[in-house]
Amino acid sequence: MTSTTLPRSELAGLSAIEVGAGRPVLLLHGVGLQAEAWGAQIEMLSGGYHVIAPDMPGHGQSAGLSGQATLDDFVQAYIPVLKSLSEPALVVGHSMGAMIAFELAHRAAENVVGVVALNAIFKRSPEAAAAVQARANALDGITVPSPTPTLARWFDTSESPERRACDSWLRAVDPAAYKQAYTAFANGDGPKREALATLACPALFATGALEPNSTPAMSQAMAELAPFGRALIIEGAAHMMPMTHAPAVNDALLGLAQEVWP
Repeated sequence: MTSTTLPRSELAGLSAIEVGAGRPVLLLHGVGLQAEAWGAQIEMLSGGYHVIAPDMPGHGQSAGLSGQATLDDFVQAYIPVLKSLSEPALVVGHSMGAMIAFELAHRAAENVVGVVALNAIFKRSPEAAAAVQARANALDGITVPSPTPTLARWFDTSESPERRACDSWLRAVDPAAYKQAYTAFANGDGPKREALATLACPALFATGALEPNSTPAMSQAMAELAPFGRALIIEGAAHMMPMTHAPAVNDALLGLAQEVWP
């Protein structure tokens, strides 16, 4: 499914894949990707849930945001989507999408029954913060950056359908929108401790054991701070684990869905 472009509909100002029926599950992808990055999750969850996978603003078929958008601007773009649903949703985010998912759970708690943050950052080290800022500053917003360094961080060196799909999405994204989103991501440092401590819904913080940036220690620290938090570290996985380790991710999502909707 990663190589297939799925039909979209317009939903509260964003282009979105909508499939299935039942309780709503909202899937939020990361910078440079598009909704098809959730292909394995869409296929699994749509058998029993209403799955909504929007394209991030400026990605896929969604229009971009104006100006020098912040993470808050991206969060605000998704709130109408959340409020348009018939009932509170399970919100799942990956990478920057995980940052947005947590903010939705914090700011629009009445519309969220549970949250899953996959490969989420939390309190970057000074070295990691400097590195991501340098990558953001190197983007000119005019030319498409080579995806090679990004793919090297996300995958090992071997070729795979998942790597090729990400390569094609990174080459297709609008350079200005990519710079806008990546800068917002680079300027973020994950959820605030007080926000984690007051999170009222079940929360899963999951990452890969081989993830060098959204590290296992980060997921474990967030889970310890959240009253109903738990951590999952997937062995052998790195940044793109929703694609590369879909069975383990799918089992975790289904488990939380069955918990919030017994």
